[in-house]
Amino acid sequence: MPRERLKRLFSKRIRDAKAEAQKEIEEYRKQKEEEFRKFEAEHSSGFKKAEDDANKEAEFKLEEIKKDGKEKGPKVVEKLIHALVDVKPEPSAKIVTKA
Repeated sequence: MPRERLKRLFSKRIRDAKAEAQKEIEEYRKQKEEEFRKFEAEHSSGFKKAEDDANKEAEFKLEEIKKDGKEKGPKVVEKLIHALVDVKPEPSAKIVTKA
């Protein structure tokens, strides 16, 4: 009988040790996941800020381009029309030197 009792006690200790090891593994996994989340939050926030800054700068540049287009657009069109309509032909420098 004492042998059976020792066997049961040994089996119980093994089950308890296994359960304790499983609990420690789970706690370690949770700890590492939390560390990873913190690391990810610290490092990805910099990318988010850089992305937001780039978007703000792009919006500012677009507004600047639109503003310049409204102010200078008619003048540019007028100059293009004059360049196409008021043609002043001039001979090439090569032709002038040969003649």
